[in-house]
Amino acid sequence: MKKPILYIVIPCYNEEEVIEETSRRIGQVIERMISEQLVDSDSRMLCVDDGSRDRTWELITHLHATTPHVCGVKLAANSGHQNALMAGLFTACEHADIMVSIDADLQDDVEVIPEMVRKYHEGCDIVYGVRRSRATDTWFKRNTALGFYKFMKSLGVKSVYNHADYRLMSRRAVEQLSKYRERNLFLRGLVPLIGYKSDNVYFDRAKRFAGESKYPLKKMLNFAVDGITSFSIQPLRLLFHIGLLFIFISIGIFIWVLWRYLNDQVVPGWSSIILSIWFVGGSILMGMGIMGEYIGKMYLEVKDRPRYNIETTLIDKA
Repeated sequence: MKKPILYIVIPCYNEEEVIEETSRRIGQVIERMISEQLVDSDSRMLCVDDGSRDRTWELITHLHATTPHVCGVKLAANSGHQNALMAGLFTACEHADIMVSIDADLQDDVEVIPEMVRKYHEGCDIVYGVRRSRATDTWFKRNTALGFYKFMKSLGVKSVYNHADYRLMSRRAVEQLSKYRERNLFLRGLVPLIGYKSDNVYFDRAKRFAGESKYPLKKMLNFAVDGITSFSIQPLRLLFHIGLLFIFISIGIFIWVLWRYLNDQVVPGWSSIILSIWFVGGSILMGMGIMGEYIGKMYLEVKDRPRYNIETTLIDKA
């Protein structure tokens, strides 16, 4: 039976402090899987430099020249984590049978990759790496993440709780993923839509090996908004229901004012008027903002620009 070729895809953005250690650890895992005959000897790790401003690409080039398992792709400019991940998956799909995506910071446990590959041998096209707990997160991050997953579920979005972008995908799964053409990527919601047989493996998340997180609060919030607006129109429907509620409230206020007028109990005052103006005005602006988010996404989609541009590829032909 032919052993599958595995490519481990690693998006990298300013990862000079960790890339060599990442290469060493993943290289050990690849060599062990080759010796156990889980994967073919042509298996590699593919580092995708997402327009880094430090020595990341220089180090990837050096590792490619000095170690047998490291390949590289350099994007012409910073395209974002999700686009860099797609660039790596589609490039790897030309050479590999299975692909594992993992971040460069070594927070995801590389030791469960063999378990993912075994799940593939058992017939799974997609295997999700899922955190056992969020004990290492801050109180704020843990609870906001929990609220986000619950909110996405309430909107009808398919997602795997406590799963980020650590997953195995077969070649046919990646080929199906390539048919999803949207520019506003949220892979955690897209991959479950493929529908092929899937399973989970569980791991404990470690602290970042070195360097700083590339997902500060602002990027996390933007990512959450992309996830919500790319997969659900429920916020727009919510606006309709809020507007309907305001109509009923205004009818109630009109009846109340008419009753007070007929009973000669009208007390002139500006407080209620000012409060009403601010409340309704704020609601209108909020609704316009939500609609603007969707319109903006349609604007980006209809332009149909490429997600990324590849500048250099370092892959030894198998």
